[in-house]
Amino acid sequence: MNFVAALNEAAAKNLRTLEEQIRQAISEDPFIFAACEPLIRGGKRLRPMLFMLCANAKTACPPEKTMPLATALELIHTASLVHDDIIDTSKRRRGVETANSKYGAQIAVLIGDYLFAKAFQLVAENDYGAEVSSILSKLVKNLCVGEIMQDRSLFVVPTMTEYYTRINLKTAIFLSSCCKLGAVVAKAPSREVENLTAYGAGLGLAFQIIDDLLDFFGDETVTGKPHGGDLKSGVITLPVIRALEVSGDADKLKALVTRGEVTAEDIDAAIKIIRATDAVDYCRTRAEAHIEAARVNLPLTLKTSVSLALEQIADFVVDRTR
Repeated sequence: MNFVAALNEAAAKNLRTLEEQIRQAISEDPFIFAACEPLIRGGKRLRPMLFMLCANAKTACPPEKTMPLATALELIHTASLVHDDIIDTSKRRRGVETANSKYGAQIAVLIGDYLFAKAFQLVAENDYGAEVSSILSKLVKNLCVGEIMQDRSLFVVPTMTEYYTRINLKTAIFLSSCCKLGAVVAKAPSREVENLTAYGAGLGLAFQIIDDLLDFFGDETVTGKPHGGDLKSGVITLPVIRALEVSGDADKLKALVTRGEVTAEDIDAAIKIIRATDAVDYCRTRAEAHIEAARVNLPLTLKTSVSLALEQIADFVVDRTR
């Protein structure tokens, strides 16, 4: 399913404007534009689109009010990916060479920092107020805490609670914050703010679980990343956790994923063990349960077009191939 197909006509128009705004935001220096442009190309724009849909959930919110913050959200997301790639020493993302691979870690760190700074500049210059700034600051703080938690437990099998805490900090809070920001900017009633925030949280948990599946079983030509990237970096995710619970080869799998240096042969062996269990179905069932929890929280008072788009985005999250 194409993500853009999940958007109503108005949202698709906003998406085109957003692309222009993102490019403009990084265009003040030729080198920075050349370094950042490949990073912003090809993203799903899920986060800013959730924000804009929720901002327009009942009545139209002026583009001059939504577009700077939507752009800031995508820049924050891109910055976090740049820093993730440095930590994971990733060579490719979205089918292109990562910033750290192309320019080295020092420049890549500064590119990520620049994108964070540019995002907060856009927010400050457009007078969104203290509540929006607080939500964004907490969002970035939680991204950092989640990454620190992950980095401190590489090649260690997490408990289910630890795994969920990590994906909540790194993904679910981001998507829930996007929905919350849209409702706050639109001055929605507190109950609707809470419901849309909960929708985003369920969406985020499902999104990350599917992402963890795609890391093992996605089409590399579509995802733009090689299989087992998380495993190679020492990040143990839900498919492995489940396989370790039920596989007759659990000891072998644990030895493969915790040895501290995972080879391509180890990844192939791990994938074979995981495939022989119910791990794929288990992960999909979990993701679908989070999506259903998200759907339940959609307020009945939303415009039909927005409600339909948010429903279709929920479908996209569990059916996506990248």
